[in-house]
Amino acid sequence: MSDELIFPMTEVLGQPAVHLQAPDGAQATVLLHGGQLVSWIPAGRKEQLYLSPQAVAGPGQAVRGGVPVIFPQFEQRGPDFSLPRHGLVRTRLWAVESSGRSKDHAQLTLAIDDNAETRAIWPHSFTLELTVSISGQRLDLELYAHNPGTTPWPFAAALHTYLAVSALDQVRLQGLEGKRYVDSTTGGEATEDHPEKRFHDEVDRIYAEAGALLLRDGPRRLSIEADNLPDVVLWNPGPDKCAALKDMPADGWLNMLCVEAARVFEPITLGPDESWTGRQSFTLTAA
Repeated sequence: MSDELIFPMTEVLGQPAVHLQAPDGAQATVLLHGGQLVSWIPAGRKEQLYLSPQAVAGPGQAVRGGVPVIFPQFEQRGPDFSLPRHGLVRTRLWAVESSGRSKDHAQLTLAIDDNAETRAIWPHSFTLELTVSISGQRLDLELYAHNPGTTPWPFAAALHTYLAVSALDQVRLQGLEGKRYVDSTTGGEATEDHPEKRFHDEVDRIYAEAGALLLRDGPRRLSIEADNLPDVVLWNPGPDKCAALKDMPADGWLNMLCVEAARVFEPITLGPDESWTGRQSFTLTAA
């Protein structure tokens, strides 16, 4: 591995981005704005992520699609309710930390530190890194948080993954049966009783301790695993809310589903010089 940027810079949505390509042909594109993965194309396959054709990027603007990084606050569930609902880092500029390519994979690490602007909102020192690794039919995302300061701070985190789907009502998601969830559309709590979760309209749920999942979309099979991000958020705006979003086409909800690895129900507290790592992995097993 090399500490120099060995991949070409490109531009997405008018913003600088890095385009990774593994020797086997797997590709990924990562925006420096938000440290956001916006494209993943496994070797010999098609795009697996949804990026709205009406997405915008710029100072203070969140990109609709790809994999936004949520830290240190998740929506209105804490741990710091004074913060923006999706945290501090998804609309700020990240920097390239390292990149590398071996015989079977490509890897890029981006990093962001606290600055005067973030400390005015959240008075803590932090370092956050996102590592994107691609190989063949696999994508690995690793989120690393470090507290370089002298006081502890709690945080929540999520990898807000927008998956592209052929048609929402054809999607089946396995692995959630028996898992407790909070339904943000109703405010209620329940236990999933379907072996295959199906989707026809708006969904906004957080499942606790979800485990490994399998997304079925026609002949496509996508395995989803996580480590140290125990919760899973399912989100789709449905037709009414989608029509009200300026950065999505009115029918965009039909071709996306967010399956987000998250740590929501039990936030982590990092003491001085402590660190934490969480991962989400995707493997395309059939297309």
